[in-house]
Amino acid sequence: MILSAGLTPAWQQILVFDNFRHGEVNRAREAAWAASGKVFNAALAAHHLGGPSMVLAAVGGPPLEQINSEFDVLGINRRWIETKAATRVCTTILDRATGTVTELVENGCPMSSEELDLFERAYAEEVARAKVAVLIGSLPTGAPEDFYRRLLEKTSCPAVVDAQGEPLLAALNCKPLVVKPNREELGQTVGRPLDDDDEFVAAMKSLNKRGAGWVVVSQGHHPVWLSSASDTFRFHPPTIDEVVNPIGCGDAMAGAIAWAIREGRQMVDATKLAIAAACDNLAQLLPCRLDLKRVEQIAANVRVEKLAV
Repeated sequence: MILSAGLTPAWQQILVFDNFRHGEVNRAREAAWAASGKVFNAALAAHHLGGPSMVLAAVGGPPLEQINSEFDVLGINRRWIETKAATRVCTTILDRATGTVTELVENGCPMSSEELDLFERAYAEEVARAKVAVLIGSLPTGAPEDFYRRLLEKTSCPAVVDAQGEPLLAALNCKPLVVKPNREELGQTVGRPLDDDDEFVAAMKSLNKRGAGWVVVSQGHHPVWLSSASDTFRFHPPTIDEVVNPIGCGDAMAGAIAWAIREGRQMVDATKLAIAAACDNLAQLLPCRLDLKRVEQIAANVRVEKLAV
């Protein structure tokens, strides 16, 4: 199975407005609730592509009942570390008049050392049965910055790490197969602006040198880049006619890469599939409710360049 593990899931409210006006009373045309946050989204993506998918997350408080109900309906295996603090609630505001998206993000609540220990022990049990592991999302207050490294030390299967900053850098010592920051997160991780493609590629290669087998970097609707110690590729996504909700595209990529690895696909093909998953996600109101047939069709139209850099 594909194990998605993370400490900062969310219960997500999505509000759609015909014309959102700041500083005024606004009435939503449409409202929806969904389990979201990076760890839930990656697990959802892998599940909808065909799985089998399992999610390990820290959850608690009033949202727990709704989250359980949704995962029951979806049929996704899960294991929760129940926390004293409530799972955060985040809100997405979609303004159809302007096409803009506003995200109201509650930070992940602190976790106690006992809760972190429970998570680490649960991860060790579950990852022993996994074919691929995805470690994804920010760390809450109270979690050590090397927490992902500690989890990777217990991981014998291929791993995808979607993180940034010191938690990502510390994880590189364990040589994860794939790391997947976006361009802004990559710049924050290496501590410098990536103003041109030479600096950008150099930053990617620096992560390869420190232990990442492959580095996949997205940058919104711009090309996606892939690097290993020896090769560099640039991928051009197809044009998307209508964007419904862009939230969760990076998470869809992480889940799709893990699914493709489990299926035995090479990294170039896995990256094409991941880009297609992000494109399919753009067309859905709820995050990461993907369709494998659509994703494969989109992937066939992703153009790839191998670069001499």
